[in-house]
Amino acid sequence: MVFWMAGAVGLTIAYLLGSTPSGYLAGKLIRGIDIREHGSKSTGATNVLRALGKWPAFVVLLVDVLKGVGAVVFARWFYPWFSTVSSGTPPTALDLQSLEPWAVCLAGLAVLLGHGRSVWLNFAGGKSVATGLGVLLARSWPVGLGAVAVFGVALAAFRIVSLSSMLAALTAIALACGLEQPLPYRLLVIAGGIYVIARHRTNIRRLLAGTEPRLGKVA
Repeated sequence: MVFWMAGAVGLTIAYLLGSTPSGYLAGKLIRGIDIREHGSKSTGATNVLRALGKWPAFVVLLVDVLKGVGAVVFARWFYPWFSTVSSGTPPTALDLQSLEPWAVCLAGLAVLLGHGRSVWLNFAGGKSVATGLGVLLARSWPVGLGAVAVFGVALAAFRIVSLSSMLAALTAIALACGLEQPLPYRLLVIAGGIYVIARHRTNIRRLLAGTEPRLGKVA
């Protein structure tokens, strides 16, 4: 029972880490604006670029990536640490070695959910692309770098951030499955990739209509 309570604590911390509204805070601190009232209404780095400029966007991007990295690093530390200090034990049919990968991957999903549905912004937020990249890099850097490479090539070719992001998410899913990653990680990347794509529903409609703005233009 105590172990599962610790699991809930770990997921809550990962979610709250993801919920830190870096783009929203940047708008308030730099120009005193609500970033959700400008551009695409998102709190992500792309909309920060439109509303605030390159350097604020870079900082927000970096912070969002680090949120994903931090959630995975924390989960990797927290569960082994908890097993050494707690008097409680996991269920007898399972052990920490088998539970930890699942717990870490659930923390990865929690940080994505936190970024996209921040408790501090009435459960609104960004598309979770940068935070998802952080999770990928922390969990398996080859998959993360592969996704970054596809994003960069697609962005150079089409100049459309949303399309590049979705192609990167699909690439991550393909690499996670193709590189024979452990089952929990494959499921994490599949679920996370689908979540990121689902967060782009409005962008998909604009892409199909031919009205999706290219980089440097207002959404």
